[in-house]
Amino acid sequence: MGVKIENALSILPVLILLLFSCSSGRTGEEQEKIIISREDMVRANQFLSGKDMDLIRAYVNRRNWDIEFTGTGLGYQIYHHGTGKEVVRGADITIEFVTSLLNGRVCYSSEEEGPKTFRVGQGGVEAGLEEGVLMLREGDRARFVLPPFMAHGLIGDQDRIPPRAVVIYEVEVIGVNTR
Repeated sequence: MGVKIENALSILPVLILLLFSCSSGRTGEEQEKIIISREDMVRANQFLSGKDMDLIRAYVNRRNWDIEFTGTGLGYQIYHHGTGKEVVRGADITIEFVTSLLNGRVCYSSEEEGPKTFRVGQGGVEAGLEEGVLMLREGDRARFVLPPFMAHGLIGDQDRIPPRAVVIYEVEVIGVNTR
């Protein structure tokens, strides 16, 4: 039954968008009956976020991971402490990584694609990864659990990560260049 609910929840945002797009060509009075209020959207988002956190906590508990959560909802565990430079905004960092889904499927890895290098604070990576690496230093190894809104959101990455997916990152910081 849980799978059916998850599937239904994952299409809720799409149905809402369809309602908006299908309302063109209708009279103002007809559109008023269909328009979803901002408050309804906020409640739907809160509901979905709550379900995501329930799913994440159950997953983490089954694996006996010692995960902590930030105020934004990012789950993290630093399980090996390095001794190198701290990751700071503006630094160019290089990480070894494995990205997977809750079902265990590996989506991306540095073994397959090579290490990932990016400038911290410039975007271009998932919001949860950006937040997480700021807790690390060179040589650290960590695990991040990104709720959908901190990963690839409503539509996924249009390749290997499906819509509204929780993403697990296993990360090792192998380089920090602060220039």
